[in-house]
Amino acid sequence: MSKRETPWKSGKPPLALIAGPTASGKTALGVALAQALAARGTPGVVINADSAQVYRDLAVLSARPTEAEMDGVPHRLFGAWDGADACSAADWANAARREIENAHLAGQVPILVGGTGLYMRTLLDGIAPVPEIDPAIRVEVRDLPQDEARTALEAEDPAAAARLAPADRTRTLRALEVVRSTGRPLSDWQHEKAGGIAADIALHPLVLLPDRDWLYERCERRFELMLDGGAIEEVEALLARGLDPALPVMRAIGVPEIAALLREEFSREEAIAAGATATRQYAKRQYTWFRNQPPAGWPRGAVPPDVGPWADAILG
Repeated sequence: MSKRETPWKSGKPPLALIAGPTASGKTALGVALAQALAARGTPGVVINADSAQVYRDLAVLSARPTEAEMDGVPHRLFGAWDGADACSAADWANAARREIENAHLAGQVPILVGGTGLYMRTLLDGIAPVPEIDPAIRVEVRDLPQDEARTALEAEDPAAAARLAPADRTRTLRALEVVRSTGRPLSDWQHEKAGGIAADIALHPLVLLPDRDWLYERCERRFELMLDGGAIEEVEALLARGLDPALPVMRAIGVPEIAALLREEFSREEAIAAGATATRQYAKRQYTWFRNQPPAGWPRGAVPPDVGPWADAILG
C-alpha cells in the first residue's frame, strides 16, 4: 500500500502503545484492542516491547502469551531472539520499526505492548549514534573493579559520574568505555539521537498503573504458578546450553532463583519466596518509571479502558 493509498484519516499512520509494569494486564488489553479494531474493519497486530519476552528460551518465565491468550490476533517479536544473542534496545527498535512499517503497509494498526521503557523510548525518540567501541578498550574497562571504574569515570566524564549511582556498574562501564573509545562523553552523543519514529506516526499511548497492592499480589502468585507451569524445565534447558552467565537471558527474573533450586541451594519454598520478591521489586521499579518518565500527556489508568472508544479514536 503506497502513501497515497493509506486509509489513515489523520495523514499519519497510527501506533497504539500499551505500557506498564509486569502483571498489570497489558497482554489481555492488547488483544482486546486488536479485536475491537478488527471489528471496525482494520486489523490490529500486537508487537512485543518487553525485554524478556523477546527470548525464545523464556516462554514461561517471561509470561509470553500463549496461543489461547493471543486469541487469533497476530503477535510479533515474541521469542524472536535466541538466548545466546543479547537483544539491545537498538536491536529491538530496528526490528520493531520493520514490523510497524509492515503492519502499516498491510493496512493494520500496530499495537506495542510491553514493560521495557528503554525499548519504547529508543523506538520513539531515537538513539545516540555512538560508534562501535574499540574491543580492546571494552575488555580493559570491563575488567576494572567497580571502585576503580567509578574513580576513572569521575576523572574522565564527571557529568556522567554525577548522574549515576556509585553502584550502577552497567552504566558506569558503558559511560567509561564510550569516553575512552570515542574521546567524547556519552552525553554529547545522546544530544544527537537519530532514528526515532515519533514525528512520523500518530501515537495513541496508554500507561497501565493498577493498584499497587493488587499488582504485587499478582506478582507473588504468578511466580509460583510459573514453577508449576514449566519454568523449572525451562531453566534446566537453559542451563544445559552453557551460556555466558552475563547474558540478559541468564539474568532474567526467575532464572537465578530456579538455578539455585536446581543446585539445591534453595528449597522450593525459598525459591518461590526469592522469585516472588524479585518479581515484585521489578514491578515496583517499572511502576515508578512509567509513572514519572513518559510524557505528561500520555494517559495513565488504574484499570483497562473500554476498547471500543479507543479503537474509534485510533481510526479517526
